[in-house]
Amino acid sequence: MLDISTAAFWIAVLQIIAIDIMLGGDNAVVIALACRKLPDAQRKKGIFWGVAGAIILRIVLIFFALQLLAVPWLKIVGALLLFWIGIKLLQPEDEGHGNVAAATTLAGAIKTIIVA
Repeated sequence: MLDISTAAFWIAVLQIIAIDIMLGGDNAVVIALACRKLPDAQRKKGIFWGVAGAIILRIVLIFFALQLLAVPWLKIVGALLLFWIGIKLLQPEDEGHGNVAAATTLAGAIKTIIVA
C-alpha cells in the first residue's frame, strides 16, 4: 500500500483522475444518446437518475471486486481474461458503440445509462 505522504501516491491518484476524465467523455455521449428522445423535463430526470444509478452500481461492483481480489489465483485468471479481451479488441468489428438506442421512456433511459 502506498503512503499518502509520498509523491508516488499522488502521481497514482492523478493518473486515475486523468483516466477517469478521458473515459467520462464516452459516458457523456452514451448518456446524451440514451436521453435524446425524452421531453426536456424527463431528460433532466433521466440524466440525473441514470448517473446516480451508475455511480451506485460502480461503488457496489468495486466492493465486490475488492473482495474477489483476496481469492488465491484469481488475479492470474483475471490477467488471462484481460489478455483475451485485449486480443479481441484488436480484431476488426462490424458494429461500434454508436448504435445506442434512444429510449422513449424515462425508465428506459435510466436503464440504458446504468447498463452502459
